[in-house]
Formats: sequence, structure tokens, C-alpha cells
Amino acid sequence: MHYRRLASLLVGAWLSGSLLMMVVATQNFRGVDRLLAAPSTAAAPLLKALDGNARPLLRYQASELNRWYFRAWERMQLVFAPLLLAVLFFWAEARPPLLLLTGLIFVLTAAQHWLLTPEIIRLGRNIDFVPAQVFTPDRGRFWGLHTTYSLIETVKLALGVVVAGMLLRKKRRLARAEDRDAPLDPAPLP
Repeated sequence: MHYRRLASLLVGAWLSGSLLMMVVATQNFRGVDRLLAAPSTAAAPLLKALDGNARPLLRYQASELNRWYFRAWERMQLVFAPLLLAVLFFWAEARPPLLLLTGLIFVLTAAQHWLLTPEIIRLGRNIDFVPAQVFTPDRGRFWGLHTTYSLIETVKLALGVVVAGMLLRKKRRLARAEDRDAPLDPAPLP
């Protein structure tokens, strides 16, 4: 079985999903501002009828989408990481650092999913309709947890890049070993 290829596929899918989530999370909120700045002709009267409440309502919708996306992505990561650990465990040439880094990614994801995300969601819902210029203890705690979550995501992404690099380096090393061990074909005589 091609364990390295399967491990590379899983790491690539995980890294791609992580990068996609970063884009989705920011663009959901920017999309609200883009929509309000230039609504379609059909949407303009409906937005106007909301009498200034369109932005908070649309930002609430974007928040709810992000909450769902992050929970779903965390669940997927909680499947990817054990799969990757299993592939690496059964791959005879896998080194302990690959297992350790992948295990760390799993632990960090589990901490996000079960410790940070539920509290971020709860606090986020508490401040969804509080004006941005009004500071509340919930808002301060929300942003502190949000920053912690973002830092953990950055660390996980860096660890994933290191794991991918180790897998790629391993491939090059194996290819060089195969070239070195290949029998030399004698050159044909003229």
C-alpha cells in the first residue's frame, strides 16, 4: 500500500480545507458590506424596508453560517487527524516526529472543538445585536477567545506545512535511494 501517498493526500486535503475556511470566514462578513453597498435592484427595496436593521441582521446570518462552518470543519478535522495517524502508524518508514506533530494537531483541534468553540458561539450570540461601539464583558471575552482560536489555527497550519514538508522530503530521499541502488546499464558498444 502507498502509505506516504495516502498521508500526503490527507495532509493536502486538510491544509486546503484550513485555507478555504480562512477565506470563507472573512468573506462572509465582507460580503454583507458588499451587498449593502451595491444591492441588486430587487433587493434594494427589501433592504430599505428593514429601516437600518439590514446590516445587523445580515451580519447575524454571516455569524451563524461561520459558526456552522467552523463546527463542521472541526468535526472533519477530528476525522482527518486520526486517519492520518493510522496511516502514519502503519507506514513502516514513518518517523516518530510525523506521529507526534499529527497527534499535536489532533489535540489542538479537539481543544478548539470542545473547549473554545462552544464558548465562542455562546458569547458571539450574546453580542450579535449589541452595537460594535458598545463594549461589554462578553465582547472582551469573545475577542480574547477568538484571538486564541486564531493563534491555534495558525499553529496547526504551520504544523501541517511541516508535516507536508517531512512527507515530501521523505519522498525525495526515497527516490535518491532508489536511484543509488538501481543497477547501472552498461553502455552499448559501438
